[in-house]
Amino acid sequence: MSGPELITLGCRLNIAESEAMRALAGDADDLVIVNSCAVTAEAVRQTRKAIRRAKRDRPDARVVVTGCAAQIDPAMFAAMPEVSRVIGNREKMEAGSFAFEMPSPLQGRGLGEGESGAHPMPSAPSSTSFPSPRPSHHAWGEGEKVRVSDIMAVRQTAPQLVSGFADHARAFVEVQNGCDHRCTFCVIPFGRGNSRSAPAGAVIERIAFLVDAGYQEVVLTGVDVTSYGPDLPGAPSLGSLIERILTHVPALPRLRLSSLDSVEIDDRLFDLMTQEKRLMPHLHLSLQAGDDMILKRMKRRHSRADAIRMVERLKAARPEIAIGADLIAGFPTESEAMFANTLALIEDCDVVHGHIFPYSPRAGTPAARMPQIEPEVVKARAKRLRDAAAARQGRWLDGLVGTTQEVLIERDGRSGHAGNFARVVLSNPSPPSCHPREGGDPEDACDSPEHRLDSRMRGNDSGVGNDTGSLKTLLITARNGASLTGIPA
Repeated sequence: MSGPELITLGCRLNIAESEAMRALAGDADDLVIVNSCAVTAEAVRQTRKAIRRAKRDRPDARVVVTGCAAQIDPAMFAAMPEVSRVIGNREKMEAGSFAFEMPSPLQGRGLGEGESGAHPMPSAPSSTSFPSPRPSHHAWGEGEKVRVSDIMAVRQTAPQLVSGFADHARAFVEVQNGCDHRCTFCVIPFGRGNSRSAPAGAVIERIAFLVDAGYQEVVLTGVDVTSYGPDLPGAPSLGSLIERILTHVPALPRLRLSSLDSVEIDDRLFDLMTQEKRLMPHLHLSLQAGDDMILKRMKRRHSRADAIRMVERLKAARPEIAIGADLIAGFPTESEAMFANTLALIEDCDVVHGHIFPYSPRAGTPAARMPQIEPEVVKARAKRLRDAAAARQGRWLDGLVGTTQEVLIERDGRSGHAGNFARVVLSNPSPPSCHPREGGDPEDACDSPEHRLDSRMRGNDSGVGNDTGSLKTLLITARNGASLTGIPA
């Protein structure tokens, strides 16, 4: 294995940042970087579990913890005996954060254009100035374990300068970071800071670079993607950014959006989502609840009727659009009648990709001070939501049997995702080019650290099926649980 081991929890933005850290850390084979999530108490628990497992599996490795959970509560992670270093969301873009030896003249610098440690990367086009990650202000002192700065002071962001995504067939490009809203249940603004947008030119050049490298699908990521633009000159919108991407990167076959706030979908963005075929028919909406009183107590900016009306408009204009949604079960003060409104929202908004979260109080948030629901009630309501979401998804998948779908093949070479993000398993996949270690399980061969991608391109010897990253037209022949089965059309 060459380079650090990355353990990524949480959102798509974390995925993009993990690949940047892989490059920044260079050939540090003795390093495990845990990129944490803080969206729920369970996410923090899973982060701690991942840290303990990583140290147990690799007792000689140094464990560096970063991400939102580390930014919000660095002392908790610093107190863990398994942890060597805790760095904040700003510091994780500094190469010096991952150096444990005496720095050379090049160490301590952030990743600039064309610099990627042990993984050479062609320079980004020079016509756009990419704000480089910050240099370390000073070398780490002996015994220093925590370096977490004020994330609210960060005012700029830019796409990470990475050449590949080791664990993914699609590329993730940051267009926005942070959040200016203050939902009463959410701690993420304190982990990510205020909203800031990446310049359109930098985004376009990064996507063009990735397409030239062979990526067939790019996902635009951020914390609050639909808030893109007001902090940039001319106050461009997300819709205008998408238009520019599609115009200036004509070779990009598939563009996908991460989670959107439905109340911020303007006419320009709506028209693109419903008329532009290169923009995937899959929208994940941050709905959170289906009851107006709960939405008000969450400090959300839309009503139940707003959400339903937006989905009705989207489906009327482009019927194949698949709707995903985040929904929280058991928010403080939620009555059974209020919960019933959220449960009904799965049908009313045709949610076929449901992400269900049992509410958990986060320290310092207004919702944590509200009257709480009994934990067993929260758990039961979350199960009811998951069951309803699974049933709706099953009926939707049944309706796709007999259709033809263009599928992006994932790194296992055996499955992929259609434009609507339905998971499709190939009935006769190309054999993976990786091989299990002696005595190992063939199913795990492509997931071993030794076979992680550095370039992820199909047809190489890096450990994935030869079709990885390619687009295949498949006839859907059956549904198996939460997946479809497809054969070449």
